[in-house]
Amino acid sequence: MQHQSRMQQTATPGMEVANGMIFFRKLIEPGCAPEETAEDPTTLRGKVAAAKLPEDAQRAAEAEIARMEKTDPSVAEYAIALGYVECLLSLPWSDMAPASFDLHGAARVFDASHAGLGQVRERVLEHLAAHALGASRPFSLLVVDDEPIARANLELVLRREGHHVEVAANGEEALRRFDGQEFDLVVSDLKMDTMDGQQLLEAIRERSPETQCIIVTGFATVDSAVRAMRSGAVHYLTKPIDLDDLRAAVADVLRGRRARYRMRAPLLCFVGPPGVGKTSVGQAIAKAMNRPFVRLSLADLRDEAELRGHRRTYAGAMPGRIMQALRTAGVRNPVFMLDEMDKMGQDARSDPAMALLELLDPEQNDRFLDRYVDLPFDLSEVMFIATANDTSRMRGPLLDRLEVVPFAGYSEDEKADIASRFLLPRQLREHGLVHPRPVVADEALRRIVRDYTDEAGVRGLERELARLCRKLARLHMEGHAPLPAGLDAEQVTALLGPARYNHDRTGGGQHTGRATGLVWSEKGGEVIFVEVSTMGGSGQLILTGSLGDVLKESARIALSHLRSTPDVFGLRAVPFDRLDIHIHIPAGDVAKDGPSAGVTIAAALVSRLAGRPARADVALSGELSLGGSLLPVSGIREKVLAAARGGARTVILPRANAPDVANLRATVQRLPRIELVGSVSDALEIVLAPAAQPATKGGLDA
Repeated sequence: MQHQSRMQQTATPGMEVANGMIFFRKLIEPGCAPEETAEDPTTLRGKVAAAKLPEDAQRAAEAEIARMEKTDPSVAEYAIALGYVECLLSLPWSDMAPASFDLHGAARVFDASHAGLGQVRERVLEHLAAHALGASRPFSLLVVDDEPIARANLELVLRREGHHVEVAANGEEALRRFDGQEFDLVVSDLKMDTMDGQQLLEAIRERSPETQCIIVTGFATVDSAVRAMRSGAVHYLTKPIDLDDLRAAVADVLRGRRARYRMRAPLLCFVGPPGVGKTSVGQAIAKAMNRPFVRLSLADLRDEAELRGHRRTYAGAMPGRIMQALRTAGVRNPVFMLDEMDKMGQDARSDPAMALLELLDPEQNDRFLDRYVDLPFDLSEVMFIATANDTSRMRGPLLDRLEVVPFAGYSEDEKADIASRFLLPRQLREHGLVHPRPVVADEALRRIVRDYTDEAGVRGLERELARLCRKLARLHMEGHAPLPAGLDAEQVTALLGPARYNHDRTGGGQHTGRATGLVWSEKGGEVIFVEVSTMGGSGQLILTGSLGDVLKESARIALSHLRSTPDVFGLRAVPFDRLDIHIHIPAGDVAKDGPSAGVTIAAALVSRLAGRPARADVALSGELSLGGSLLPVSGIREKVLAAARGGARTVILPRANAPDVANLRATVQRLPRIELVGSVSDALEIVLAPAAQPATKGGLDA
């Protein structure tokens, strides 16, 4: 106790700060052992020497260690320097996951863990194949020499280094080799008949500027060396050639050529509603490539410093989340998923999207600069994948660096297949229902999909399956009944209770002044209803239902088209200047925007003004032009699947969306009848019934 009291009396403020920072680092740096924080500079210097850091990182670490040797361990600066050196030692500067890729194995990984991916599976496998081909491609060399023995010796030496080598006896033959292929490096003799090495070098520079050249000669002069280097040669060797010098020169040239084989294509961005498998596809990619998987959520990220780190001059500074994730992965080539990219925030001080511009640009990320590390770090080997629910909220320059891969919602058949193959077995294992394992009938799974979920993905479906398993586990543990060998649809309904969703929302029948529409949001396709009411007034248009500016414009366009062509729709007798028209889309607490409701609004307007009931089981989607044409819209798959869930029997879409409909029919078996039309008048002939009363009366009796 006396010793502890003396220690407390002699503790300085600087020591308290240093000890506090060491304790704080123990909390935030996993894997930082307590004894490492007490290492002396000599031990650290040995670790730095053994770590084989890059030259600039080693110099920075040695400079910090030299500063530590001159600093009292009780002051805060000592702890700051210690933390920085430990950070440099923990980063994977040169550690790489071993290259291992089998395209057929990757396909098996996807098929064993995913269903219903469709074109997404093909696009991902194409991306992986391109990565693997670029990484595995050997360097291609061309040896040019008119002496057969010298030519054969050079070919043998370079082939032993693992390169693809071809040979040519003179310059003209060498140029013919460039027809239909490209070489990374040409090793050429200087003195040759018909075309010497200098002329060959100049011809290569014109034909293939990316090809590097090494000149070898037995008649070396200063003038010839100067001319060769000015013409673009990167090395000049004299005969007889020292093989070690040749290997070193070739390795030096090809070291800088490896960047050519990195993927320069836009990075993949998986875009789709929640629960469709975007993150699990990223994990499957990592498994197929035998690389660690790192996920970084960008949801509500507002401060750029969280990505780039804080400068060491600030108290409590630490590396950014990018470097921390790489330190956790332990290699510098993981599969790195940037999740929820569309939900990034922005404040007045900084914009995180600007940091991502450098991070995701293949031309810049080989020298990524974290403010804490303050040294360039090569991220070019990292395979970045982004995810988002909706690209409309992403910054244009950032979106330009990404290749959007759309993830569509699943049909009822696909959901039942996913539940049977993946979700249900996993939930049964997690709840201990494996001895024996209950068998859930296919019709029971469809009942769960249809009556207890309403989503584009399968996240809610898995929750319902987990709820079912919990009820089975409780019944078994309470001793009410042994585990049933099989569950049919009626038993599932008895366990889960009344249906939560009525998917026959359209309800059939006909309604005057109400039309069924289809919209797409970040949650997938949805069925909406557009309601129109009229009343005496001064020609005012009232729009309610939490509508966005684009949707309000669609309503004005629809009304303008009807007023400009009243004879086409039987509206000549409607007194527009003495009517107030109220357009409402229910679910007012949900924001709605987009142009695809234009044709639905036109149908509801004509239904009310002309007194022609609209079929509730016919759903429409299409952008309306001022001339009455239907323009193509996006999200066709999600909208049609939403119509099927909602009980619609017919879907009306623009004729320009025929390719999207063809792709949908190729992947989904059971669909509503789809009508492709080119104008609003054609659409109204399908959705509207004949007028039940005179148009004037229908327009005023609202």
